[in-house]
Amino acid sequence: QVQLVESGGGLVQAGGSLRLSCVASGSIFIFSIYTMGWYRQAPGKQRELVATITSRGRTNYSDSVKGRFTISRDNFKNTVYLQMNSLKPEDTAVYYCTAQTDGGVPTWGQGTQVTVSS
Repeated sequence: QVQLVESGGGLVQAGGSLRLSCVASGSIFIFSIYTMGWYRQAPGKQRELVATITSRGRTNYSDSVKGRFTISRDNFKNTVYLQMNSLKPEDTAVYYCTAQTDGGVPTWGQGTQVTVSS
């Protein structure tokens, strides 16, 4: 079983920055083999992909955040990060961390709220 705990959300003005963190843990768990990801869900909208990073460090971003957000991972700390720069009001959402092995079912964190004021 994998547990994911996100942190780092909050209220920020447009143009500002935040860094989200997600710490993973589990009884039988090897963080380095997991693809880690960030998703978000805004009020009244479907949950959408923000970014993913594979076990080999390959990254993927949604077009809406490309060039502004950076996903990274620290396998020694079992942590994945999402650095968010040049934030816009439309980035306001609950951000969720995920962990998934190839062909496995993703595990979700509880989410952290990000609010960007105009």
